[in-house]
Amino acid sequence: MSLIRWDPFADVESLFNRMMPRTTRGPRLALEEDGGLTFEWSPSADISETDKEYLVHADLPGLKKEEVKVTFTDGVLTIRGERKQHKEETKEKYHRVENYYGSFSRAFSLPENIKADAIHCDSQDGVLSVHIPKAEQKKPREITIQ
Repeated sequence: MSLIRWDPFADVESLFNRMMPRTTRGPRLALEEDGGLTFEWSPSADISETDKEYLVHADLPGLKKEEVKVTFTDGVLTIRGERKQHKEETKEKYHRVENYYGSFSRAFSLPENIKADAIHCDSQDGVLSVHIPKAEQKKPREITIQ
């Protein structure tokens, strides 16, 4: 039998994280499948629109393109990945760490007027750009009365 230390505030923190929307992109506590705690963070993102496409720019400094996955399912674009902290054996002491590490996920609902099979991504200088082309607008057909 293993003993588990009871933390009376763990449930309150979990409830607070579920009930309150994320208004900041900072880290937050999350429960792992094995019951442990981990930090999750979310990259900041800008969403813009042109006549031809929607654009999502997500700040992902220090991440390689292989460490990020972009999926589109049922009208939702999801960007997820993980930033791992590089721990080297040195005698260096950290006095302050302001970078966020751990897994992240951002999901965006997209409108119906897009070409899902033409979505493409590129990455430059730590910014992931997701290009979402718009579908052509269907013009109403005018029917003459006989």
